[in-house]
Amino acid sequence: MSQTIAPTHATPPAPEPEEDLAALAARHGLTVSGARPTLPQYVGQLWSRRHFITTFATAKLTSQYSQAKLGQIWQIMTPLLNAIVYFFIFGVLLDTKRGVPDYIPFLVTGVFIWTYTSSSVTVGTRAISGNQGLVRALHFPRASLPLSLVLQQLQQLFFSMCALVLILVGFGQYPRFHWVLAIPALFCQSLFCAGISLIMARLGAKTPDVAQLMPFITRVWMYTSGVMWSVQKLTSGHQDIPHWVVMALRCQPGAVYIDIMRYALIDSFHGSQLPPHVWALCLGWGLLFFCGGFIYFWRAEESYGRG
Repeated sequence: MSQTIAPTHATPPAPEPEEDLAALAARHGLTVSGARPTLPQYVGQLWSRRHFITTFATAKLTSQYSQAKLGQIWQIMTPLLNAIVYFFIFGVLLDTKRGVPDYIPFLVTGVFIWTYTSSSVTVGTRAISGNQGLVRALHFPRASLPLSLVLQQLQQLFFSMCALVLILVGFGQYPRFHWVLAIPALFCQSLFCAGISLIMARLGAKTPDVAQLMPFITRVWMYTSGVMWSVQKLTSGHQDIPHWVVMALRCQPGAVYIDIMRYALIDSFHGSQLPPHVWALCLGWGLLFFCGGFIYFWRAEESYGRG
């Protein structure tokens, strides 16, 4: 009599718990691709790429008018033509030059300094969104782009300042020791321009439509910054304007940098026309926007070029 033996099935061993993937990556020294570095590391990365920043700015400036027959002459002609248009419309037709001594140096100084500020806002808005190919192809600190574009605008301003000196001399404003004040004023303005460009670069990277809105905002900002007229003289003739509105117009950064440069370069523009604590405002606006804008841009470093 045969006896049937039932087959036995061995119970498979229980699977070992999987190791946490993050811990596994950390154990082997792996990091997230494109992860945001710490703030000191980010500053160090930018410093190590300072030559790229300056070279990129110079290349952009050189190629800006490469297709034009007059070439780099447009570096000076563009702000000069803007000043001529503003003089005809505001100085002649609207007669804003009344009561403003040395109106042409007053106007040209305002136009050139304002152009530096407004151009920094404009190029900053497209710094990331307009260079997506570069951002996605190469690994580098993204703040290099808005900073290099602001440096390009500063180089453009140097060309304009050469023309401005000739205009000032032509209208009897000869060089004097007071002109040295233009150096710290431009330094503070450059801090401000770099900061606001970094802010706009992050906003423009997230919402490209911001670039379409900025021309309207900068136009309103220009009209309230005293580019074509004296804010102090304009508001002094309207007693119904609240004092805080007058002070806000005089102390906002667009007006501060224009007026302090006029004070440095034009003899007839006196210290009484400046807002109170003007140098504190000049440095304060620059540091506030540069430090705040730099941190604001850095916090989104890993998101640029994605999506």
